[in-house]
Amino acid sequence: MCGIVGVVSNAPVNQLIYDALLLLQHRGQDAAGIVTQQDQKFFMHKAKGMVRDVFRTRNMRALPGPLGLGQVRYPTAGNAFSEEEAQPFYVNAPFGLVLVHNGNLTNAQALKQEMSSTDHRHINTESDSEVLLNVLAHELEKTTRGLPLMHQDVFDAVKRVHHRVKGSYAVIAMIAGHGLLAFRDPYGIRPLCYGLGPNGAIMVASESVALEGTGYAFQRDLAPGEALYVALDGSVHHAQCAQKASLHPCIFEYVYLARPDSTMDGISVYQARLNLGESLAKRVISTVPPQDIDVVIPIPESSRPSATQLAHLLGKPYREGFVKNRYVGRTFIMPGQGVRKRSVRQKLNVIKSEFAGRNVLLVDDSIVRGTTSKEIVMMARDAGAKKVYLASAAPPVRYPNVYGIDMPTSAELVAFDRSVEEVREIIGCDALIYQDVEGMKKAILAAQQSDSSPIDGFDASCFDGLYVTGDIAPEDIARLGQSRVNGDENAADNSRLSLPNFKDE
Repeated sequence: MCGIVGVVSNAPVNQLIYDALLLLQHRGQDAAGIVTQQDQKFFMHKAKGMVRDVFRTRNMRALPGPLGLGQVRYPTAGNAFSEEEAQPFYVNAPFGLVLVHNGNLTNAQALKQEMSSTDHRHINTESDSEVLLNVLAHELEKTTRGLPLMHQDVFDAVKRVHHRVKGSYAVIAMIAGHGLLAFRDPYGIRPLCYGLGPNGAIMVASESVALEGTGYAFQRDLAPGEALYVALDGSVHHAQCAQKASLHPCIFEYVYLARPDSTMDGISVYQARLNLGESLAKRVISTVPPQDIDVVIPIPESSRPSATQLAHLLGKPYREGFVKNRYVGRTFIMPGQGVRKRSVRQKLNVIKSEFAGRNVLLVDDSIVRGTTSKEIVMMARDAGAKKVYLASAAPPVRYPNVYGIDMPTSAELVAFDRSVEEVREIIGCDALIYQDVEGMKKAILAAQQSDSSPIDGFDASCFDGLYVTGDIAPEDIARLGQSRVNGDENAADNSRLSLPNFKDE
C-alpha cells in the first residue's frame, strides 16, 4: 500500500508535492520520493524514511520545475530495505519516463521473464513497480514507432498495459517533454482521483484529502481502466482503455487504510465507519446483553467512528481508555543485547480509571494476527476490568491480500481455519464479536453519495476469499506469500500503533 501524487502546474511544484505527501503519509512510512521536470530534464530525490526526514531544504531546492510526482511507500513485495526500490522509478527510453505506483502486480514474475526474453528490457530490482514501468515504456515505444507522441498513442499504450498486466495498480507517470499520465486498473481496486487548482493546474492523488488539503478542488475519481493525460500545453484528455471495466474498490481502504476525511469512489470514509459501528451494534446485542456492558472503548485510531456510533446505539458511555505514544522510535540492538521485540505496552498507555471494576467493550477496526489484540485484552485486565469483550468492525480476516495491502500469509492470520470461539480463546477475551461480510459491504455501500458512479462490488478477498481479478489460485497465493516483504527487528517500527496520529487529527 502506497500513496501517490502528481501535479501539472505553471509554477514550481516541489513544495506542493511535499505537502500532499504529508497528507498521504498514513499510506506508507518506509520510503518517500519526489521527481520534478524542468526543460525536459528530471530532478529526483528519494530515500528510506518518512517525508519530513527524507526531504531537507537542500533537497527541495534541487527539485525545480512546474511538473512533478511523488510517492510514500509501504512495501508489500520486493526488498523493504533497499534504497533502490524507493519510488519514483526512471527509464530513459522512450522519451524518458518516471513512474509511481500503488498496488501489487500478481503476474510480476511472468512479466519480468517476458521483459528479459522477449522485450529485451532489464529489470534491476525485485520491485513490481519497476516491471510495470518497463511494460509501459515498451508499449509506448511500440505505439509511437519513432514518430512524434500524440495523446492517442499514450492511450493505446495503456490499453496494451491493461492487456498484459494483472493485479491492482494506480499509476502516475511523467513523459519527458510531453506531459503527465495517470491510469487505474480495470477493477479500480486501488484509488485514484484528480482535482483542479489555480490557473488550470491539475493534481492527481490517491485520496481526496491530498487535493483538498493543498487547495485543489476535487473533480472526480478516475474510473476503473480509465487513463488521464495532461499535456504540457495544459490540454486534458481522458479515455477508457480497458476492454472490460468494473468498479470493485478494495474494501479494506474504508475499514482501515484511508483517512476518515477522504471520499473514495463517492464513499465518505468517515460515514462508512459510522455505518460499520451501527451494523456492529446489532451483532453485539445478539451476543452480549447491553446491560452487561459498562463502557465502550476504542483501540486507536481507525476504530473511533465505529466505536462512537456503537456506544450511542447501545446507550453506553464512550470513553478513551488508551493513550497512544506517538513518538515510539526504532529498537536499537546494543552490544551484548539480543533482539528485543517491541511490546504493545510501549505504544499504548492505559487510563486505569476507565477500566477498574467495569465490564468493558473494546472496539477495533479489524483483527489480523491477533497478537496485538491479545496483549490489549491483557492490558485491560491488568487495569482492573472485570470482563473484557472485544468487537471488530470488520469480519474475520481469513485470507491473504494479494492486491497491495500488507496482509500476512494464511498461517499468520489468527482467524484462518479457526472458529470464532477458537479465536476468542487465543485472544483471551470474554466475548468476541465480529462484523459479518454482507453487513460490512452494505454498511460501506450505504455511505456512497447518490450521484456517484455505481459500485459493482468490492474486493473483500481478505474476508471472503474471492479475488476479483479471477486469476488467483492457491499456488499463486503461496508464490506471492513467498515474495512478501518480511520484517526486520532492527528496522523502524512502522506498525499502526507506533505511528503518529495522521489519520484522525
